[in-house]
Amino acid sequence: MSTSMATSPHTHLLQNHNIFNHPTKKHHNLLSLSFKPISIKCATTQPQQDRVFNFAAGPATLPGNVLLKAQSELYNWNGSGMSVMEMSHRGKEFLSIIQKAESDLRALLQIPAQYSLLFLQGGATTQFAALPLNLCTPQDTVDYIVTGSWGDKAAKEAQKYCNPKVIWSGKSEKYTQIPSFYDFQQNPDARYLHICANETIHGVEFKDSNYPNPRNATGILVADMSSNFCSKPVDVSKFGVIYAGAQKNVGPSGVTIVIIRKDLIGNAQSFTPVMLDYKIHDENNSLYNTPPCYGIYMCGLVFEDLLKQGGLKEVEKNNKKKAQILFDAIDGSRGFYRCPVEKSVRSLMNVPFTLEKQELEGEFVKEAAKEKMVQLKGHRSVGGMRASIYNAMPMAGVEKLVAFMKDFQAKHA
Repeated sequence: MSTSMATSPHTHLLQNHNIFNHPTKKHHNLLSLSFKPISIKCATTQPQQDRVFNFAAGPATLPGNVLLKAQSELYNWNGSGMSVMEMSHRGKEFLSIIQKAESDLRALLQIPAQYSLLFLQGGATTQFAALPLNLCTPQDTVDYIVTGSWGDKAAKEAQKYCNPKVIWSGKSEKYTQIPSFYDFQQNPDARYLHICANETIHGVEFKDSNYPNPRNATGILVADMSSNFCSKPVDVSKFGVIYAGAQKNVGPSGVTIVIIRKDLIGNAQSFTPVMLDYKIHDENNSLYNTPPCYGIYMCGLVFEDLLKQGGLKEVEKNNKKKAQILFDAIDGSRGFYRCPVEKSVRSLMNVPFTLEKQELEGEFVKEAAKEKMVQLKGHRSVGGMRASIYNAMPMAGVEKLVAFMKDFQAKHA
């Protein structure tokens, strides 16, 4: 039998799989392995020997054990004979995946029954338009608290569909603060109050104790939680709508999650595109059109993993420990490193910092990359450094970064 006849698509898949996990194996062993079932055991911790510590703001690092499980199920999911990427989104196999993902997320966040949970597309940015289209008339006033770039973009997009009012902005302070209840005056006729719960670029975060209380007639608080979603427990009942892009804490890019109180559904403006109408997606259980199936599957694996860790209270404890280690290193550097954000509202997810000697920033990024720590360069709009330490960033990654920072300071102070 010739090589071309003996080599099938199955063989190629198994060859690639085997090379990834066993780099020292020779090719002549792979053909025989192609006829044997492969069993992959998922690691309980992130395998780092052949991976970098990825401090990217998003798409961000995912749990190693989740990636390994997805790898083991990629070719043939649960004995179905096909990949999740090949399934009909209306078939029983994918229905079981999306239903379990919803059930697990409801358990994680303790989402009340009077809220709908939607898996959508278009990123959180699309929700900047969807929100006023579904919740407002063109004449309605809406209040926006702007604590960073994403809150600013949300308010500007809303101008096309309603009458947004920025009742507080941190722009003059370079988005390093969050207001107290006495720093802004709400409009009594505002349809809702919008916040960005965690500003990814600037690293400011609303803590549970300082979520604003809407004083308008509807009492609706809306939050973009993209970059701290599922990083800590949240009292969903305080919000009319929570929305989040998945690519920070819970999955790959391509999935947007919307949690919305059911009484807010069904009042979309007449010209609302069908794909932005919450009622359409609610009535069709997020299956009006083909959803981002594989992304939802990956989110489901992450939700399952978070539950196995003990839920969001345990996740938050770990996130606080990681952030404390990093902030202590910055604050204890005698000014070599500096975080510009007011301490009481520093994000546990995104840690921006600058170097006293700005000219060293390029070298810092370059040297860190040599040590397998990547994506530490700050957002282009603010410069400096930024370490995003989402749920899946292991403690070892933060400890390695801190050790590197101290060594770098010793060489250049």
